[in-house]
Amino acid sequence: MKPLLIIDNLIPFLKGRLENDFECRYVAPADITPEALAHARGLLVRTRTRCDAPLLGESDVEFVATGTIGLDHFNIPWLESRGIDWHNAPGCNAPAVAQYVWTALLNLGFDPARMTLGVVGKGHVGSIVTEWGRHLGAKVIVCDPPRKDKGFDDEEYLELHDLMRQADAVTFHTPLIRTAGNTPDTSYPTLGLADAKALSGLCPGAILVNAARGGIVDEEALLAIKESKRIKTAIDTWDGEPAVNRRMLDASDIATFHIAGYSQQGKERATHAILSNLENHFGVSLPKDHLAGTYRMPAGLSRESILDSYDIYADDAEFRRRPEDFEVLRDTYHLRHEVADCQAPEGGESR
Repeated sequence: MKPLLIIDNLIPFLKGRLENDFECRYVAPADITPEALAHARGLLVRTRTRCDAPLLGESDVEFVATGTIGLDHFNIPWLESRGIDWHNAPGCNAPAVAQYVWTALLNLGFDPARMTLGVVGKGHVGSIVTEWGRHLGAKVIVCDPPRKDKGFDDEEYLELHDLMRQADAVTFHTPLIRTAGNTPDTSYPTLGLADAKALSGLCPGAILVNAARGGIVDEEALLAIKESKRIKTAIDTWDGEPAVNRRMLDASDIATFHIAGYSQQGKERATHAILSNLENHFGVSLPKDHLAGTYRMPAGLSRESILDSYDIYADDAEFRRRPEDFEVLRDTYHLRHEVADCQAPEGGESR
């Protein structure tokens, strides 16, 4: 008998790749229930399905994978206590989030030739944001206590309050970590990281981008600082989403519905990761043709190629028209393409 997989039907590019080796049931996220999992051995989800004891406690599920970078919907200590093999897709949509961040920054007036960018969290996304910034000529400063403490690279890491004071723009790229929550290592909590004290260090007129997780930024504190210091904001992730703080929405210069990472290539990489992890766990071989491969920096990356790749204000306008449809907008989003190579002809210059 083939192992039964319960699969979020909004994960793209999976159908037709699993059926030879698994019994597959593609269901709406709301229908991923304890009853649906009664006889399942594997579960494939996105961020809206919390994987913990209430969902999985009475099941025989032995494998859980999410087609996302984020893990705050996984109760990892509980999953590991039950011997459940869990996986995310680290880095899958990092280039798309970098595209979003840099499109927002450039549209909001960030000038790489004369301004300093502060990057909080230099993981998969933060590393690409940093790489692009330095390529474009910006001074980039970084805050990442875990990497600093573990000596991961030769970056000169700053404390958050120093970064806030020195940066013309700040962008957040940390996971959401509670002090007693969902990850094995809670040494570096990020819930409320950008609180009133931290935000007070921002320079007047600075730009703040949050495309990480809503709970990282204290929205009420940000509203107060925004009014007093005329801060510009681009917000893609919201505290309490799919509910949205309408005052924060109205005050934001760019507001979108948690789609910073929604590129076709990012979704393809996530599906590739799911397939690879299924292969390793169940000892099968699954087709991965026509899926995006490993990221590489686009040749000829420029301000123009970034801005040409994505109309961020179209997403902003759609969200402001229908903020109550947060989930519908996400679920029906037309996946954009990442920044493509823009190599200059031989003997010429890049765009």
